[in-house]
Amino acid sequence: MSKNILITGGSGLLALNWAATVREHCSVTLGLHDRLISLAGAASQKLDLESPGAIASSIDAGKFDLVVHAAGFTSVEECESKPDLARHINVTLAKNVAKACMATGVSQVHISTDHLFYGDEALLDERSLLAPRNTYGLTKAEAERQVLESNPRALVIRTNFYGWGSSYRHSFSDILLGALRSGKSIALFQDVFYTPILIESLAEAVMGLHQLSAFGIYNVVGDERLSKYDFGLKLAERFGLDAALIKPAQMAHQVSPVQRPLDMSLSNHKVCEALGRTLGGVDEQVARLCQQEQNGLAQELRHL
Repeated sequence: MSKNILITGGSGLLALNWAATVREHCSVTLGLHDRLISLAGAASQKLDLESPGAIASSIDAGKFDLVVHAAGFTSVEECESKPDLARHINVTLAKNVAKACMATGVSQVHISTDHLFYGDEALLDERSLLAPRNTYGLTKAEAERQVLESNPRALVIRTNFYGWGSSYRHSFSDILLGALRSGKSIALFQDVFYTPILIESLAEAVMGLHQLSAFGIYNVVGDERLSKYDFGLKLAERFGLDAALIKPAQMAHQVSPVQRPLDMSLSNHKVCEALGRTLGGVDEQVARLCQQEQNGLAQELRHL
């Protein structure tokens, strides 16, 4: 079914890859703030998120069926040094979007994070108690609460994604591939675990949940828990690069002003049960990342 979708944070990594995933069968508009970009097959417009009224006016004018709120302040370090800004962007603007969607009756997807827990347990589910360790996690946890209070029918997605970045925003996989292709060594943590998902797979799963009229909190992550180091090895293998350039490191040995969870892995049992399928492991999705590059997506986004 064709949908008319508005994606906030339209110049970001998530929005661009999401738009590229659905543009052939949906109408997509990228909502932009400062940076103005143009993606083939998608419209773009300036979007004011500072008031629910302004957002509602944009929703009505665009006749949107679905709003995906992908805008956010995601730098863990910057959130720690600028807590007021982090709260404004991650909480206040998210609440504004939720109020606007509630007022207009439009479906809403709110993108959350896997950075919500202390990090001493694996594969937590949607019922696990939140225990964020830093300002970023605290603001994202508060955003979930306020979004669902403002719009109980919102679909809140906890995730950790990767995909092809633009000239101004590189993803984790971009950084890894860039280093390996340049013959540079890169250190990756063996003691940090997560359940990464390719944005294409994430978007397809969330659109599937939307078709089911799902709401509330869902973990939409890959089927496989692994370390950042092991993810790097799989990426190197699939792209035919020298895995010996990837050096093992331990986050527990790092000195940092920001506390980070060592285990961010989430269980995707709930979404898999809802959709009646698995979401895919790392080998499968890294192979698709490689295919996306061969099909020209990486080059297209890099030129933005």
